[in-house]
Amino acid sequence: MEEEPAEMLLPKENVDYEAFYLGQPIVAGAEAPYPKVPWDIGEPQPAVVELEQTVDFHDPVLDAGCGPGDNAIMLALRGRRVTAFDSSPAVLGIARERAATAGVDVEFVEADATRLEELAGRRFATVLDSALYHCLGDDERHRYLAALRRVTRPGAQLHLVCWAAGTPGVQQPMVVSEDNLRAIVGAHWDIREVRRTSLTTAVVPDALSDEDIADFRRLGVTIDRERVAVDDQGRIVGPGWYLHAVRR
Repeated sequence: MEEEPAEMLLPKENVDYEAFYLGQPIVAGAEAPYPKVPWDIGEPQPAVVELEQTVDFHDPVLDAGCGPGDNAIMLALRGRRVTAFDSSPAVLGIARERAATAGVDVEFVEADATRLEELAGRRFATVLDSALYHCLGDDERHRYLAALRRVTRPGAQLHLVCWAAGTPGVQQPMVVSEDNLRAIVGAHWDIREVRRTSLTTAVVPDALSDEDIADFRRLGVTIDRERVAVDDQGRIVGPGWYLHAVRR
């Protein structure tokens, strides 16, 4: 099994997602950010689309760390009753606009993933986590998994997708080991499956300037344009984990 890097080059506690969505550096004092949000691909994450076709998303569904809302919108378009939360007011504004454009009703809530006080008393049947878990430190992960248990019903399903190590041509700090998933998620939920999947980014290597590459490197992300794996749109793709767990 892979091990996580001993040192996180981009400390998670220094990341300011709200600032990044507002067009400011993702870390205070850094250079101007790459002009695209690397995880906003403008459509549902392909791994999540495939997942929705193979598992039952029982209502009500909670989309954890929804970002621009594309996964939640996709689920709503397919008839699911979806509540989605994020800690960034700016990205929730984007998500609401996209939902309105798509003509679907999704409840978007501003909430701290480690507390979920705004969802107290709710009992969700399904949780989708697409790329939130790997943004948290280990202590935060424990609090997050415990908070999810408080807002779900017994037997609720958790479907979690996060980065794994080994992206060709890319080194980045937001990777998770299988051991980490089993130890932390397994402390709160009953794990049924952990397997490989993939994640797609908005980063197109052929469009990166040398300055872009240098900016990424200063944030602890190295990109070798000659070695990266890309999809049919030229976007960087890399290995991820899919975890399925059930609330005790």
